[in-house]
Amino acid sequence: MRASLLQIAVDEAESVDARRQRVASLVRQQTGSDLVILPELWTTGAFAYESFDTEAEPLEGPTHEVMAKAASDAGVWLHAGSIPERVTGEGLYNTSLVYSPSGELVATYRKIHRFGFDKGEAVLMGAGSELVTVPLPDTTVGLATCYDLRFPELFRGLVDAGAETLVVSAGWPERRRSHWTLLARARAVEDQAYVLACGTAGVHAGVPQAGYSIVVDPWGEVLAEAGAGEEVLVVDFDPARVGVTREQFPALKDRLLGGAVPRR
Repeated sequence: MRASLLQIAVDEAESVDARRQRVASLVRQQTGSDLVILPELWTTGAFAYESFDTEAEPLEGPTHEVMAKAASDAGVWLHAGSIPERVTGEGLYNTSLVYSPSGELVATYRKIHRFGFDKGEAVLMGAGSELVTVPLPDTTVGLATCYDLRFPELFRGLVDAGAETLVVSAGWPERRRSHWTLLARARAVEDQAYVLACGTAGVHAGVPQAGYSIVVDPWGEVLAEAGAGEEVLVVDFDPARVGVTREQFPALKDRLLGGAVPRR
């Protein structure tokens, strides 16, 4: 498979509509890829808390319309990052959108672990409650968003649900970039899965973003890594390596806690 991770810079001088069109153009350029991934909250900026309410939209709002067409035009599976989703009577969620190559919205994931420590996203948005996997022709993808990366039990749940490729859409701050790389590799090693982690570049509401989107194989080896600025990271990977790795080094079968059946 070939994946394109679009490490978008969120420029506060750029309107949301203009950014949607710019990102859609980038998606359409990825016709040689099977899977295209966008970062978290790229329409607003992950730390632009004051914009969450004003820029929130329904699930099938303007971002959906633009991204569905872009996925169809490029003929790719598209993880369109996340949006501030407004649900009537409930409030806001940080919701990821996944499209098929025909432009169909095939999956959504509401971020479970909200960042902020009793402020920001943690109080402005509701928490999701469901783990989400998406079956692609060659691999099953498990979905996670940014702060989720710090919670290994979520990823073990995705693996138990059949995930072989773990996609993380993020707006990770530059001051904790070392954690970003470390945790992406740790999740790959402990779950014997590919990790495709796509972050943002630029500055969100005064918070410099880490960039350094990364693709890690099931042995924890870094296959590709972006720099700090806006960049399209393209990488080829073999989904079959997950099964081979789990067979050659069957550590997951030795789990004694969390639902796995131990070998006798």
